[in-house]
Amino acid sequence: MSLLIPILTMGILGLLFSVGLAVAYQKLKVDVDPKIEKVSEALPQANCGACGFSGCAAFAEAVVAGKAEASGCPVGGEETAQAVADILGQAAGSVVKKMARIHCRGTKEAALARGEYEGIPSCTAANLIGGNKQCSYGCMGFGDCVNACLFDAIVISENGLPVVSEEKCTACGKCVDACPRGIISLQPLAENMMVFCRSLDIGKTARKVCKTACIACGICARACPDGIVMENNLAVIKDKSKIEHEQIPAIEKCPTNAIGRIHRKPDVDAPPQESQESA
Repeated sequence: MSLLIPILTMGILGLLFSVGLAVAYQKLKVDVDPKIEKVSEALPQANCGACGFSGCAAFAEAVVAGKAEASGCPVGGEETAQAVADILGQAAGSVVKKMARIHCRGTKEAALARGEYEGIPSCTAANLIGGNKQCSYGCMGFGDCVNACLFDAIVISENGLPVVSEEKCTACGKCVDACPRGIISLQPLAENMMVFCRSLDIGKTARKVCKTACIACGICARACPDGIVMENNLAVIKDKSKIEHEQIPAIEKCPTNAIGRIHRKPDVDAPPQESQESA
């Protein structure tokens, strides 16, 4: 009998708490638009943040609320954009396919080494002490971009530079954020002209430390003054639409091949440097 009273008391209290929680849930619950769940299910669930939101769930809420476009998921591409648009009953809009591009051709043979690096095998760590090459702007080749990629779209080739797979790259931007030297960018796949260098050294210094560096000679800018300019000792493509087809041969007279056409090669397992954007 002495045990019965506490048992009954605990049972009654448990029942009261349960009823209280049930009432509170009904009073405080927030109705969720069923479209949010449907949109979320249509997304690739990569949760990479490439859409500008914290994850697929947040993006789904933003799309339904009209704060993001149906085509805002670069990972899902056109198929996902169309699926989301169908759920919302609106037009999908155009999706520009992009991929990561490497702005460096400083291979082991082309770029002078500073010495034997024996620190943590990380670009971020190596960059703190100036890197492993005399060029302070070039790729260090330790693969922070590879580790950051959620889709296995990047490998470090035998020449020490990253190579991006056109097939696997989703333009999520993780590699862009991971590179401490800012030599990776996202560019439309259809664009076929870029500057393969980010060095701001004066021409004499740039040529000395890397055979493929931009030496600020200005050949490309003179060949296409409406589309290419020189800024801080580096050629910059300001307006790709102004680069005429007949101007390209003159642009490609660059003595170090620091600017030119991108020869697309989708297979990441076949990374010859000459035919990739990271070549």
